[in-house]
This record gives sequence, C-alpha cells and structure tokens, in this order.
Amino acid sequence: MASSSPDIFDYVIIGAGSAGCVLADRLSADGTNRVLVLEYGGSDRSMFIQMPSALSIPMNMPKYNWMYESEPEPGLGGRRMHCPRGKVLGGSSSINGMVYMRGSPADFDRWQEEGAQGWSYADVLPYFRRAESRQESRDSGGDEYRGAEGPLANRYGPLKNPLYHAFVEAAVQAGYAASDDVNGFNQEGFGRMDMTVKDGVRWSAANAYLKPAMKRANLRVETHARVERILFEGRRAVGVAWSRGGEKYRARAGREVILSGGSIASPQMLKLSGIGDADELKSHGIEVIAHRRGVGENLQDHLEIYFQQACTQPITLFSQMGLFARGLIGARWLLTRDGLGATNHFETCGFIRSRAGVASPDIQYHFLPLAVTYDGQGLASEHGFQAHVGPMRSKSRGWVRLNSADPADKPRIQFNYLTHPDDLVEFRATVRLTREIFAQPALAPYRGREIQPGAGVTSDAAIDDFVRAHVESAYHPSCTCKMGAASDPLAVVDPQMRVIGVEGLRVVDSSAMPSITNANLNAPTIMIAEKGADHILGKPLLAPSNAPYYVAPDWRTAQR
Repeated sequence: MASSSPDIFDYVIIGAGSAGCVLADRLSADGTNRVLVLEYGGSDRSMFIQMPSALSIPMNMPKYNWMYESEPEPGLGGRRMHCPRGKVLGGSSSINGMVYMRGSPADFDRWQEEGAQGWSYADVLPYFRRAESRQESRDSGGDEYRGAEGPLANRYGPLKNPLYHAFVEAAVQAGYAASDDVNGFNQEGFGRMDMTVKDGVRWSAANAYLKPAMKRANLRVETHARVERILFEGRRAVGVAWSRGGEKYRARAGREVILSGGSIASPQMLKLSGIGDADELKSHGIEVIAHRRGVGENLQDHLEIYFQQACTQPITLFSQMGLFARGLIGARWLLTRDGLGATNHFETCGFIRSRAGVASPDIQYHFLPLAVTYDGQGLASEHGFQAHVGPMRSKSRGWVRLNSADPADKPRIQFNYLTHPDDLVEFRATVRLTREIFAQPALAPYRGREIQPGAGVTSDAAIDDFVRAHVESAYHPSCTCKMGAASDPLAVVDPQMRVIGVEGLRVVDSSAMPSITNANLNAPTIMIAEKGADHILGKPLLAPSNAPYYVAPDWRTAQR
C-alpha cells in the first residue's frame, strides 16, 4: 500500500468514535460499499474500559485519551481546563460516563430554527428509536419514544442505594415533578437515568456498531492511523493521506470522505486540509481550498459544579473506595459481570428550569451517592453524596484553532467559559435551587454538613467566586462545525452534513450540532450519525414522528 498507489474505497471515514462506528456499520451493511475507517487510537480491549464503574481510569490514561487542555480561561481566573477525548476504538464512548440522555425535545426544534432544516424533534426521534435497544423496552417492543431493537443497548441502574430514591423524593418535596422517563414525553422533572450498559459491560459505539460490522469483508478498520490531510482535486475531496509508524499511505474515496473526528479533531482536520478562515490558514502556510470562517468557531460545552453534602449514615460508596474493596468489586465483575462494577453509579437525575420565562429545562442534575470528582482524582475524606449540576445552555462561545500545520500538533482550544454575564446568573440560581432540594425532609436522615460550596457561600459574589474556582467541564465540547443554511457565514455543513464550498466531503459528529443539547452528548451524536448515514446513502428518511412532548403550561410565570 504505497503512497504512489492508493487503495480505493467508496467511503473513507476519519475517526472510529461514536459517529464513525455508526457510519462504519450503516455504510457497509449492504455488503457492496467498500468502507475504510482510519482511527489513530488502538484496541479497546481493557477491563478499565469495559467495566462501567472503572470509567475514571481510562479517562486519565494517555493511551486512551488525547489529553487536550484549554488555553488559560479568562472567565476562570486563568485556569486551564481538561478536555478529554477518546483515542481508542469507540472514541469518547469508550471513556465517557455512559449516560444515555437525548436532550430536550425543544433542543432539536431550536436546531431547525437555527438553520438545520429537517432536524426538528419530529425528524430526529425516529433515529433515536432506530439506534436504541432499551432493556426495559425489549419485552414490550418499545413505544413511540423508545426503541427496542437497535444496536445501542441501554438500561436503568438497580437503585440499590437508598440515597437515589431520597434525592428524587426531595426534589418532589421541593415542588418539582417526577418524570416516568426523562428521555420520553417529559424531560422536565426527576427520575431514573439510563446508562449505555449491556449485560454489565460498557456498551460503547465500538461494541454496539463497529465490532459486529468488522466481520464484513467490505469494511476495513486501520488503527494507529494518523490522518494528515484530506486530498482534493480542485474542490472535490477524493481521499486522505495518512501515516503509521513512519510509513505514508493514501486512500482514495470514490464517493465521499466522511470526517468523524469529533468537535476538536474535525475542525482541526478541515483546517489542515485547507477549509477554514483564510487568514488563519495562510498564517500557517496552508493552501486555501474553501474560506469558511465558522470552522472551529461556535465551541460550546457544559460546565457543572459538584454540590456535595456529608452523609450521616455510612451507606455511601465511600466504604467501597479502598484498594481491597475495589479489588473485590473488580473480581466480582470479572466473574459475573454484575455488582457495583456493572454500573456507572449515575442512576437518578433531574432537569429543571432556572427561572420563570424559560420554556424548557436548562439545568441538569446527575446524582451520585459519593463525594468525588468526575475524574476520580479528588476523593472526599468522608461519607457524602453529591449532585453534578450546571446550566445547560451557556451563552459563552469558544474556538478551536491550529497551533501549526503539523497534524501531530494538538490544536489550541479556548472555551471562554463564563465570559457571558448570563452564565454566572444561571449558576447562582443553580446553587440556590440545589441547596433548596438538598434541604428537604427526604434527605434529612442522611444530611450532614454542606461540604461544598459550603453553608457560608450565599451572596452573589461568594457564589461567583466559588464557581470560578471550582467549576468543572462535563466534557461535552461540541458545535465547532455548525450545521446550517449555506447563506449563514458561520455554517460549516448544510443540513445534509455536506461541507459547504466543496464536494465529496461531509462532517458527521457532535461538531455539526448548531447548538448544544440540554444533556449529555453521546446519544444525540449517535442519532446524528444514524440520520447522516441515510443522507450519505441517499435513502428515504424515516417518517417524522407525531409524538408530543411536555411543555410546562405556566412556564412564562412559574419556575416550577
């Protein structure tokens, strides 16, 4: 496979992450399309990846994580923020928290208003259902919201710890609704949280889509493959140049090149290949194929605080954090695929509106019966419980830009967290509303002191200072190759996910979101790829759904 004699495929997919795995399966399914997938990471064969409760381990391993960091963030006092992205088969679905959460139906109706025609909730719900095989729906065959036969398995956690129930009951006592299914008719409220786990194993996009497809002769997957640039003839993408171990290769795409590198790597690859802001490209000596100044702009993410309360009863996961206890959990999981090793521990959740006048939920809760940081590095020294909580629709916008024209150079990332004044206003509401929930009678038998923010953190200024110092990313970077109308100067792809200004090239991943969804991003990323596959193959789109969704009747005047 010398560079002078490229291999020829119908489709070349860059990246075997959440979207790339879906595309590898769907585009090769008929057995005739020749499909090549190029992934820089390697195998996902690791207990640390496959055991759900070990999620913080691969997230901290350079073997599996690109280990990106932001530039010093001006809104956070110059802090550099971690931005983990998967570098392994399955991409970030192999190192994430395994939360299956679609987002608010209103998010997708907003996408359509922002120029993504054909991506309303009615349009995308059938693709969520096609992707999904929900354990609780398999016997019933699913319903108008939930799928029962798709590759992406998900399930509820067992809720064995009484704190899960107490958290939901406390929210109800505070005046919020309980939701039977936050991925169904009513996201607003509190209830159980789905996880992408099947038979006790992380059900990544690699396990769900890629591995079954790899049995086909017409699909080839190359790992440890660094894509250096997309190749063009005129303005048409015709293939990719890639390397491995010092050897240079070329792969030709007879139909299309599909970029599924994710919200950091996809804009980087477009720019390395000559698509982006012309001034930026020229400053790095890159020939301009298409001037699209939106490439790498519009970067959005979710920030969250860990609202932590001491627990007066020794029932939290703190007692399972010693080496011996963790060894027993791992041994049980290896033998039986059950027990505490088989859950991500995010088993209940909530979605509320921050104030009256907000039509759909804009604050999300993940509840955890432990006081710890998401990356596992900051374990509390006592029994405690916490909510990961934060506003979901930040108005701050960041960017991804090149450091150099070298594909091996990590790009520069600037989120500009909390630089829009409304973001801090929403965080103040988040702290106060969460404190109110934690103060309810249902949590009284367990409630000790407030570990953080701390009972004295009550004024606007004190809350702002706490947030700036302690807020963390939820690791949901997105929106850097915005989908929209060709007339939108910041749009990068059209509603068929074709890169505007060139031919034969699409971007299909979370970077194509026009704006961030009101929840974790893995489920909508997989939906995007499911729908994107039909666009690529020219198949008739699934018929829009008629399923309604809940909107609080008094949202203009009431917060709950």
